[in-house]
Amino acid sequence: MVRAPRAGVPVLLVEVDRRSEDAHELLTKLRRYWQWGRMLAKDADKRTADLVRSRADAIERVDHEQRLWRRVYPPTGREGLVPLAFVFADTTEEKVANTVAALEEAGRRYWAPRRYDSLYEKAITARDYRQAVPVVVTTLEQLQEHGAGAAVWRRLGRTGQQTLTDALDNPDGHALYRRQYARADAEDKRRRAAEREAQRPVCTRCGRKFTDARWEEITVHRTAVRAGDRTECGPCRADDVARQEAAAEATRLAAAAPREPQDGPEPDRGRGWFRRRP
Repeated sequence: MVRAPRAGVPVLLVEVDRRSEDAHELLTKLRRYWQWGRMLAKDADKRTADLVRSRADAIERVDHEQRLWRRVYPPTGREGLVPLAFVFADTTEEKVANTVAALEEAGRRYWAPRRYDSLYEKAITARDYRQAVPVVVTTLEQLQEHGAGAAVWRRLGRTGQQTLTDALDNPDGHALYRRQYARADAEDKRRRAAEREAQRPVCTRCGRKFTDARWEEITVHRTAVRAGDRTECGPCRADDVARQEAAAEATRLAAAAPREPQDGPEPDRGRGWFRRRP
């Protein structure tokens, strides 16, 4: 195990092969490192422990801070488990190439990133490295000749050689995912807003578009029953209500006003018919 925080490598597990192990044995080591990285810490809460025991893949939903490896090593500063380096020594280039090819093919489950499970799957090209073991390979001869800080490392799943920090970085990882998700989410919101705006009702009287409040008023069940003419916008509806209220008020005032007396017969007219004669 190597630590070089100033060089951007807080922790690196190193396996040196001096032609004593074949590809199958190295694959077994890779699998065990992967399994160790998925072990739960002993001080994890009971609910988490029960969940992990009940489902084989439940550990993937447990934050790395609650896993065993984080009780042993500091955070790597990158997604995934503790990086693993295979350093080959005293061997031929052909054997190194064959061994690396076998590790890439048979060990893909352990080192390869996955697709993000996202609502915007088609817009996301980033890869999820959170459950992967970053694996880099080199030779002891290259390290002796150029040094560990040189571009002598190759990351499984990539072509060409890089510096160790570049090989361990994930330019197509979570940082890219956040940017792509933000763009896709913003585009989706713009699309939804445009679709909604295209469906916005237009007043048949004045030609104005409905406000959100008026649109909601004519569509929500509890308000639609008293929304009035649903083809009219808010101001036109308010004019109708004002006219109705004015007419109702005029009717009320007319009904409450005192009646004026009607013209009756002259005081002596009529009584003269029954007046006694002298």
